Amino acid sequence: MEIYLYIALFAPLAGSLFAALFGASPKTSLTGIVASGLLFISFVSSAILLNYVVAGHTVHVEMMTWIATGDLYIPFGFVVDQVSVVMMMVVSIVSTIVHIYSVGYMDHDKGFNRFFSYLSAFVFSMMVLVMSDNFLGLFIGWEGVGLCSWLLIGFWYHKESATWAANEAFIMNRIADLAMLIGIFIIYWNIGSLQYDVVFSDIANLPMPIITWIGIFLFIGAMGKSAQFPLHTWLADAMEGPTPVSALIHAATMVTAGVYLVVRANPIYDLIPEVGTVIASLGAFVAMFAATMALVNRDMKRIIAYSTLSQLGYMFVAAGLGAYWVALFHLMAHAFFKALLFLGAGNVMHAMHDELDPFKMGGLKKPMKWTWILMTLASVALAGIYPLAGFFSKDLILEVAFVEQHYILYSVLLATAGLTAFYSFRLVALIFHGDERHLEHGIHPHEAYNFMLYAMAPLGVLAVIAGMVFKTPYYEMVTQLLPAIEYHIHNHTTFWIMTIGTQLFVIAAIAYAYKKYAKAVKVDAKVESGFFYQLLYNQYYIPKLYDELFSKPYRELSKIAWKQIDLKIVDATVDGIANVIYRTGEKTHTMQNGNLSSMLRWMVIGLVVLLVLAIAFTVGYNAVTMRAM
Repeated sequence: MEIYLYIALFAPLAGSLFAALFGASPKTSLTGIVASGLLFISFVSSAILLNYVVAGHTVHVEMMTWIATGDLYIPFGFVVDQVSVVMMMVVSIVSTIVHIYSVGYMDHDKGFNRFFSYLSAFVFSMMVLVMSDNFLGLFIGWEGVGLCSWLLIGFWYHKESATWAANEAFIMNRIADLAMLIGIFIIYWNIGSLQYDVVFSDIANLPMPIITWIGIFLFIGAMGKSAQFPLHTWLADAMEGPTPVSALIHAATMVTAGVYLVVRANPIYDLIPEVGTVIASLGAFVAMFAATMALVNRDMKRIIAYSTLSQLGYMFVAAGLGAYWVALFHLMAHAFFKALLFLGAGNVMHAMHDELDPFKMGGLKKPMKWTWILMTLASVALAGIYPLAGFFSKDLILEVAFVEQHYILYSVLLATAGLTAFYSFRLVALIFHGDERHLEHGIHPHEAYNFMLYAMAPLGVLAVIAGMVFKTPYYEMVTQLLPAIEYHIHNHTTFWIMTIGTQLFVIAAIAYAYKKYAKAVKVDAKVESGFFYQLLYNQYYIPKLYDELFSKPYRELSKIAWKQIDLKIVDATVDGIANVIYRTGEKTHTMQNGNLSSMLRWMVIGLVVLLVLAIAFTVGYNAVTMRAM
């Protein structure tokens, strides 16, 4: 089985390097085809490993020694177990589909070859992250996805907004990663190893304050990668990158890494339930917080991005309450319908000449029938309607909160479910139903390439069946490694009231969204100028607050350092030394004028100086000697 592990891990790297060979060359479809084919090979290998792990086995390889100094020994080691294989399957399935889709989406882009090199490197970094058998290997993959996200978000670097968004994502994640690195250092300092098996077997022997700090610092790292408040602002701005990048970041890679870290480190968090409660509370807050911002936004991709942020909140609620397998289950189900939503949004963008405002669309159901069907399916799954995937995973998180008697968390998540249904179908109604408002702007939309739709079809199928088909075998597999806790509301009357009530609430929210936006759309200037609308539209003014508290003072401090220190001290010192040397050269260059008489004169002067120095040295030396005697 080791060979399949290596193929699953390194096939994306091979695709990245192959595409990089043509990075500066004109577009060739071969790079996209080869990169997609290698991702499919990685998926097949992951599927073979999944079958092996389902049978109760694990694959653990130590490829080579990485760091060996003193007591520190860290190999390039990788493990395929019940948790990592789930992530491998999610990453490889979604990445393969995104790669195939991108062949059509990036068809006319000058950076076609460069894009596939970055995209495959992104997948390789994520595979390193989830397959590593130690915290430092995980951190290398963690930083790899951070680097690749910077490259991909800022892919169209000629746009100032894209480079700004890429830098924002990179810097904000570096802040969180510093905390994560501190957590890793504390683990090594106290345990002497970073291998998962060693750390998790010895962690309970540490003092409780040390364990608490480890859990806090690791979670701060997860907050940055999964864009949890207050390190959340980069996620919506990351929509500046190409849409397939958004699908990959939000569905299968980067933002899910934070949830994976908490799930993987479950033996640590089991010992500090109070930290888990904080994680769950923050997750519930973020779920509601992001959903409210999606209610009023007029950027199609940002609405879906806020949806991702909200669903990540759901995952952290489950993980914080100790329901790690539930968090991972929602991560898996969410990946399928969220990737489908983003790829559908990419089809709409192409059809609408990159227009993102759904209020300028409408009536696209006719020319884009298949995109409409697929995006509607994804939205139904996101809303949690039975029997699609979102129902099983999201409803299970609500049950966890209720069974654990966190009724406030339950209420917040239930309200968020209604908001999710509303903004999801607000988007569908504005884009695909009602008047053809795009005709006013001279746009004549068309459906995407057939092969792009075929690539999206498996995601549509998975969005429908992933919950009801995979839940039981998934539970039986992952609970061999994760705590095998089942969450059931034992009072059947209460269970059915909650389930049916939630479904009716969500359906009512969908109906209201259709009633309000599916026909004539009127923009109410009075409402849009209101305090609460502006508060939500401006993201609670948090980006502005960050700009005033951090960005502007930093810019002013940088200007002062530049003008008062760099120019007046550093540059002045360097320039002064250079000027002295230059002027000395100007004064003394006549010594080398080639005139024999002049050169002899300088030789005599030099000889006299040397004799004077020699005499002075001799006299001084004799004087010191006499005093010593």
